Amino acid sequence: MTTEPEEWVENVRMLTESAGAIVPVDGDLSRVRSQRWVEPGFSRKVWASVVDMGWLGIQVKEESGGLGLGVRETVALAQVLGQGLVPEPVLPAWLAMQLAENAGFDAELEATLSGELLMVPAWQASPAGLDPHTGITVSNGRLSGSRTAVCGATGADLFVVTTTAGLALLPRDAKGLSMTTLAMHDGTFQAQLDFDEVVCELRPCHDIASALDTAMVLHGGYLLGVSERAFEITLDYLRIRRQFDVAIGSFQALQHRATDIKVQLELARAAINAAAAKIDLGQDGTHCSLAVLRARTRAAALARQVAREVVQMHGAIGCTDEADIGLFVRKAMSEAGQFAPEHALRKQFLTLRENPIGNSLLDSSARDHVPTDSLEPAHSTLIGACS
Repeated sequence: MTTEPEEWVENVRMLTESAGAIVPVDGDLSRVRSQRWVEPGFSRKVWASVVDMGWLGIQVKEESGGLGLGVRETVALAQVLGQGLVPEPVLPAWLAMQLAENAGFDAELEATLSGELLMVPAWQASPAGLDPHTGITVSNGRLSGSRTAVCGATGADLFVVTTTAGLALLPRDAKGLSMTTLAMHDGTFQAQLDFDEVVCELRPCHDIASALDTAMVLHGGYLLGVSERAFEITLDYLRIRRQFDVAIGSFQALQHRATDIKVQLELARAAINAAAAKIDLGQDGTHCSLAVLRARTRAAALARQVAREVVQMHGAIGCTDEADIGLFVRKAMSEAGQFAPEHALRKQFLTLRENPIGNSLLDSSARDHVPTDSLEPAHSTLIGACS
């Protein structure tokens, strides 16, 4: 994992340039459109390209066959994937591989890096849940319970399931495992997994919290990319759309709203980069988790704000499926709630800040007792306007 600025900056440059193989530089979304509402919701051919470029192993240690890069580099790549609305489950695979590496599932990790298998995590008991240990019971080597909001499940071969006793790695055809597929608003798919006394092998994993911290930062980078590209498309529209023989971008009210978005973009970018740097530099778990929660809350609030504002600025066309901006609005609506909605993240942040008894956001047993009326806004208000 690199810490010298010149090293990771160069790594970021090379990674973002390589993304052109999947994210067209001209912003063409025809491939993304072709995958919508068609299971598994992404292209196997593009997934093979992801494997060939070594992206899956970006954070896997070099001795395990990966690139051994840091969170800052990975965030930059996630941001580009968000700009292109890439539907392939790259981010879920990153989390699954980090968990599998920490638990010593070496053979499965190698098979995933080579493209033989696709592995995704199953860790949430509810869409608003942040505790990966609830919702599953294990008795006599058999696993029962459920996991929801499993991204990429329709095309996965293996599921990394979190439990109170460790990690279980289960094939999709395991006896007693059933899957309920849910079509999302953006045309991708999630699933609920139900386990009925599924035979499993459990392995200890003591770094689940840090893996989730990293995954939340990476997802924040993806949301930032979605928001950035949606904003760029909107600025172009403001320049060419005319009313009363003038471009609507000259209207002061729209300029103020665009300025507010720009401010929030930069605040979110700073928070995400700061959280990634803290993880890379090995700061203690509490400080990392606070930075992660702050960054992820900002990213989600930003995505929702941008989705609202671009529809207002485009008018009715912003809600249509035919317009590219409509795809970004749908993606923001579908992705902003991943890793729990903002109010739950704020509650975690306040609890951890007031009771830093553990080393991560998962260690505070009192976190569910913070009154919601004491929560602060996730975003700063606009304190100035640029010309």
